[in-house]
Amino acid sequence: MRERTKEREGVVVSAKMAKTVVVQVDRLFQHPLYGKRLRQRRRYKAHDEQSQCHEGDRVVIIESRPLSRDKRWRVSKVLKKAAG
Repeated sequence: MRERTKEREGVVVSAKMAKTVVVQVDRLFQHPLYGKRLRQRRRYKAHDEQSQCHEGDRVVIIESRPLSRDKRWRVSKVLKKAAG
């Protein structure tokens, strides 16, 4: 049976490269000792074949084979387009 691929949901923060977007994924978690809720931000470079994503779009990215030195993710679907 095939392993489940990882999915992340985030916001496109840069779409200036050809067929590549930078997606910022926010994650809330609780500190193991102190219990305070912390926000962790991670930025992924994702492959966008049709160049359909723009800054501010909310997208789902899925893990894929290495496409370049930094790209290991692909844009799966656009959930919400940016206003304007």
